Amino acid sequence: MTNGPSRSERRPLVAGNWKMNGLRKDLVEAEKICVAAAAGEAGEAEVVICLPATLLISAAPACHAAGVGLGGQHCHGEPKGPFTGDLSAEMLRDAGASYVILGHSERRAGHNEGNAAVREKTRGAFRAGLTAIVCVGETRGQREAGDALPIVGSQLTGSIPGEATPQNLVIAYEPVWAIGTGLTPTLRDIAEMHRFIRERVGVDLPRIRDGIRILYGGSVKPNNAADLMRVPNVDGALVGGASLTAKDFMGIAGVYRDYCLAS
Repeated sequence: MTNGPSRSERRPLVAGNWKMNGLRKDLVEAEKICVAAAAGEAGEAEVVICLPATLLISAAPACHAAGVGLGGQHCHGEPKGPFTGDLSAEMLRDAGASYVILGHSERRAGHNEGNAAVREKTRGAFRAGLTAIVCVGETRGQREAGDALPIVGSQLTGSIPGEATPQNLVIAYEPVWAIGTGLTPTLRDIAEMHRFIRERVGVDLPRIRDGIRILYGGSVKPNNAADLMRVPNVDGALVGGASLTAKDFMGIAGVYRDYCLAS
């Protein structure tokens, strides 16, 4: 283990994924996140909240004023066209977003989004000037079968376009069996996977190996965030349920404030 979160050229990132939660009245929590982030409660870390598309325009002024990144949770690969119910990356950008989550396990499983589809959507995000947070992760059965590394490796190679840079791509490792369950892998398992991800990126896209940010996601909470964020090659967190309240979300992001104060 290192003595704390990385202070290298990779700026830590804490991103919240609200999933299919939140009405306009819940924007008060997003506003609280903005106030806390502007006050330095995340230290040097970058803070992003990925909201339902219905809330992006309303949240944009507060987020932009506070320096908080705003993200969507999905986009189509095409810029426009006869795709009823879909949103293009350009639409997200127009609504105020600068990030988009792609390839989340809930999309891969529930909407049959394979690696090729994620790759095309990621290209769409790049085209529109968005930073894509591309998610990878194995199921419990795959881990127990010893297939975690091959599965994640194939997701990385299949989902990430060659145009990726450290500026337009973030990778999030989320073991599927840990999302929303309260379960987390051991710190050793997380370290092994994050090291593998960086090495695999180095094979596929060596020019971005050292600069790419790799987040951990899967039941990240204020009471385990400090340990998780100290793991080598963990450059931040993708936070699910705990991002719905400013207190919990900033309790996680506050790991970086506390680290800065102690340095």
